[in-house]
Amino acid sequence: MRILFVEDELHLTEALTQILKKNNYTVDAVHDGESGLDYALSNIYDLIILDIMLPKMDGINILKNIRKEGLSTPVILLTAKGEISDKVIGLDSGADDYLAKPFATEELLARIRAMSRRKWEVLEDNSLKFGDIELNPSNLKLSRGGKEVKLILKENDLLALFINRKNAVTPKELIIEKLWGIDSNAEYNNVEVYVSFLRKKLAFLHSAVIISTVRGVGYILEYQPAK
Repeated sequence: MRILFVEDELHLTEALTQILKKNNYTVDAVHDGESGLDYALSNIYDLIILDIMLPKMDGINILKNIRKEGLSTPVILLTAKGEISDKVIGLDSGADDYLAKPFATEELLARIRAMSRRKWEVLEDNSLKFGDIELNPSNLKLSRGGKEVKLILKENDLLALFINRKNAVTPKELIIEKLWGIDSNAEYNNVEVYVSFLRKKLAFLHSAVIISTVRGVGYILEYQPAK
């Protein structure tokens, strides 16, 4: 799970980032509202932990902006305020959960696990379909006509990205941002490796879905049934 942590208290940010990484989460941390909004709008995160009181732009406005753009990324709001009115404003603005400072790290980790479970419960009822294939992100299985194959996580995430974009070209830069993160050292050959893996598994299923290369740009998922 990739988490965006938007918090201006540097010591808190550093401490929680280390804890989250020790619990096998990938974390990007930023310290002001404008940067937080820019990162959030990249839509590469599975969860956003968002402080309300931030320089340049407060957390409520960040939240309103990302919901206005149609992003459904789960958001946990952090604030030093504990009044009911603040909680109501945050939830009404599109937050999924709320945690008042100071809080125990165990509670934050529990809230994150709950968000993760909720996400997979939704995915389980919303398998992705394209052409003659069906992808179930909850169990990483790709199927066609009663035959199925297990995917690894990055194969799953890549195919889900292709299906969600349907017949649009997906640039390699976007694939790297989605699968590895903005600040990763992943290169185009990393993308090519996973595209090759997916092509082999589509061929194993005898699917008419193909991943076409758009030279110099990226890839496009197409359905080409036999005539």
